[in-house]
Amino acid sequence: MATNDEWLAQVREDIIEPDLPICDTHHHLWDHREGRVERRYLMEEIQKDLRSGHNIVTSVFVECRAMYRDGGPEEMKPVGEVEFVNGIAAMAASGLYGGTKIAAGIVGHANLQLGSRVKGVLEALIAAAPARFRGIRRNGAWDADPLVDRARGVTGPGLYLDAKFREGFAEIAPLGLIFEGVCRHPQLPDFVDLARAFPGTTMVLNHLGGVAGVGSYAGRRDEIFAEWKRSIAALAACPNIVMKLGGINMEYAGFGWHEKPQPPTSRELCDATRRYYETAIENFGADRCMFESNFPVDKVSCSYPVLWNAFKRITERYSAGEKAKLYHDTAARVYRLG
Repeated sequence: MATNDEWLAQVREDIIEPDLPICDTHHHLWDHREGRVERRYLMEEIQKDLRSGHNIVTSVFVECRAMYRDGGPEEMKPVGEVEFVNGIAAMAASGLYGGTKIAAGIVGHANLQLGSRVKGVLEALIAAAPARFRGIRRNGAWDADPLVDRARGVTGPGLYLDAKFREGFAEIAPLGLIFEGVCRHPQLPDFVDLARAFPGTTMVLNHLGGVAGVGSYAGRRDEIFAEWKRSIAALAACPNIVMKLGGINMEYAGFGWHEKPQPPTSRELCDATRRYYETAIENFGADRCMFESNFPVDKVSCSYPVLWNAFKRITERYSAGEKAKLYHDTAARVYRLG
């Protein structure tokens, strides 16, 4: 049970376009998690969200350091996470828990700073979920302001420029895998540089590029938006980059939803964030954009049905073909989902 369930329950909405097929391209599964709204997010908890009204037909799990192996070589410990999630995915595929194919695609973690030695880890990850494993994520988020969330184990801003990291990165595409990355918006030029250096590797940028709005970034939203917008144009010029639309409701984004007496409605979310989504879609096109819930992390700010309602308000004037791509088809192609 989430610690803010009563707060979230203050906002109830009718579901917009309830029949629209959706692939939720970014969620987590975990247990015994501290410092999050949801301490436990396994089959029972995710099904509660999936059954809240939207037509979620498939989903993609993204690594979150859950269920790592307790022993063995350090570099192989993340294989435990993929083994765990593949079991949840098999449960979902039985149909006993609902119609959603949960974790039909799985994105795990590997330490690319192992250099070429990471190939053995990648092969073990594939072997742990051969029908579902699609790639790895390495969070490179770092900011000089300590109030802005940083990725675990990242001690400076230049991870994606590191030579050893890139030696490991070169092992991804030959195995048919994709790479997912996380930045804070000042780091986006590094992501562009990486994409240009590896044009044959599909790279998925999470969370709209990590726009910060707290600490030294507070009160500068228009200025930062202009800077972010220039980076989005540079990112979109790299045909191997795909953008995930979402994750902008985390605390570091600075909207402060979690501090208000009531959670936001979908209209309030839409009005506050529309320009980020529209800018990304305008630059990348529907063929290279896909929506994500980032649950249960974004649950600190809003409920699952309200979040997807907000997305649908943003896209209300888009064509049926564009909606099909943004909500499902782009994800099905990128993650090779049946």
